[in-house]
Amino acid sequence: MRQEILGVVRRRRWSDAQKRKILEEVGVDGAKVADVARRHDLTRQHLYQWRNHLRQKSSLQDQNDITFLPVDMEPIRGSASTRNDDSTIEITLCNGRILRSSVDLSENDLIRLIRVVERA
Repeated sequence: MRQEILGVVRRRRWSDAQKRKILEEVGVDGAKVADVARRHDLTRQHLYQWRNHLRQKSSLQDQNDITFLPVDMEPIRGSASTRNDDSTIEITLCNGRILRSSVDLSENDLIRLIRVVERA
């Protein structure tokens, strides 16, 4: 008796680095979880599971693995294109790019903005 397997085998393996890269696409240019999942031929549940798994994994790591980068939080002064008050900050990133932002920007929005600027 002869047997055949029809269809494509759907089981794929993703490294943690690949998962992080895919998860970082959420929120960039307004991309939602469903958009990113569709782009990579995944389900939304995969992305939620990956995010929870990576959060748990990172919380178990030693606190000594955290690296803090220096950030200059002085307000911008003397430029014609900026206001002369304390409502604007300038952040110099590791790649040499400078990010100017409002001080009342939420932490999550600032993190997303930094990720976008570092990738550009």
